[in-house]
Amino acid sequence: MCGVIGIYGEGNVVQEIYEGLLSLQHRGQDSAGIITNNGMFHIKKGIGLVLDVFKEKNLQRLVGNIGIGHVRYPTIGSGSSEDTQPFLVNNPYGIGMAHNGNVTNYFRLRKELIEKRLWSLNSYSDVEVILNILADSILRHRSNKKMPFFFLLREGVKEVFRRVEGSYSCVGVIAGKGLFAFRDPKGIKPLVFGKKGKSYIFASESVSLDLLGYKRERDVEPGELIFIATNRRVYSQKIVKGEPSPCIFEYVYFARPDSVIDGISVYEARLRLGEYLGRECQKEGIRPDVVIPVPDTARAAATTVAEVLGVKMREGLMKNRYIQRTFIMPRPDLRRTAVRQKLNPIRSEIFGKKVLVVDDSIVRGTTSQEIISILRQCEPKEIYLAITCPPLRFPCVYGIDMMTRGEFIARKLTVEEIRKKIGADRLIYQTYEGLVAAVSGKDKTRKFCTACFNGEYPTEIKKEDFLMMERERCRWR
Repeated sequence: MCGVIGIYGEGNVVQEIYEGLLSLQHRGQDSAGIITNNGMFHIKKGIGLVLDVFKEKNLQRLVGNIGIGHVRYPTIGSGSSEDTQPFLVNNPYGIGMAHNGNVTNYFRLRKELIEKRLWSLNSYSDVEVILNILADSILRHRSNKKMPFFFLLREGVKEVFRRVEGSYSCVGVIAGKGLFAFRDPKGIKPLVFGKKGKSYIFASESVSLDLLGYKRERDVEPGELIFIATNRRVYSQKIVKGEPSPCIFEYVYFARPDSVIDGISVYEARLRLGEYLGRECQKEGIRPDVVIPVPDTARAAATTVAEVLGVKMREGLMKNRYIQRTFIMPRPDLRRTAVRQKLNPIRSEIFGKKVLVVDDSIVRGTTSQEIISILRQCEPKEIYLAITCPPLRFPCVYGIDMMTRGEFIARKLTVEEIRKKIGADRLIYQTYEGLVAAVSGKDKTRKFCTACFNGEYPTEIKKEDFLMMERERCRWR
């Protein structure tokens, strides 16, 4: 899972890109990078949080009115410095690119590029494959001197759509030509387009636009290319038509609540998730004294769970905001330690009470087990755990760190067995129907990628690719 941003401004854009990356830090904590261009490329990237990678001295040298930025959590590769984005190729023109997603046929494409086309690849980052396929196509079509540049770029993106499988929302800058963005034909990962005066922006989430004062124009459509030329003219074309399948887990967990993705308010979707979950709690006869959210993602849902049940919601767990998100930590022992460091209970809200804890999801069970253990120290009468999504059972091959079948507790245990393992008195999951209805809102015709819940992947995935991704993820952890 990653976050991307691209800006074509009226002056130097590095400060806006930097601030935009800070607003997307929740999407990746492993590394960060920025490329700008003022006739020549300037690049700075490294391991760590945005605040760690960029200091005033290196920001000052990233000059130019066009640039892109990236924050990364690795799902392919080791997360080493060689894999940090954005990536840059010098020919043709000079192209820099960053992406959010996961290329499912990455290893086959990598082998093909190296063996058949004699490209040199220097990392295990899948954006390097996308970038080289794009650059190779542009290079081959450039001999047609009469072809306008947008058509040239379109042919390159068309080649990417033809060969690259999986999820990818990409932003890029081409020296002397402009800024571009495109989204895979299923639109699995989010990408939004905005404007401020004569400046343009692309970002993974609308929160970046809000922060920087840009007006949200629209989402980049699945299979669409948008290009802003040096004369500020905007070109766009939907190259491939397909049924949109945006990732539903963005609304459950990953996106910021103040973002709007594909026209759906994340905050409002989470409120509705709470309504549906509250009804499930009623059906199960759950009658708590208090509802407590696991901060921060579950807070909105906990509000409406409490409203449906007619009880108070209280902040019974305080969060240390300087600890990273536990979901995207690579090892179970790190996740356990981080939960203890991140969350501290308020005893007066828990002691002697029937406590209903609301959380967004259970993947491995590690975090839930630690949270229940922390709460038990405050001597509650009972602890119920309600989860805003259904049991996660299938690997995500599109960029969320749930890529191996063995890590899903719900694949091995029943709900009752999970309850016993994590130490809760009752465990209630959202229904699949409730999840889809809550996120869809009024538009019941919407389709989503729900593969992590039901195993129905919106793109074709060859068995050899699936096994390779699973094997490599285990190797790099």
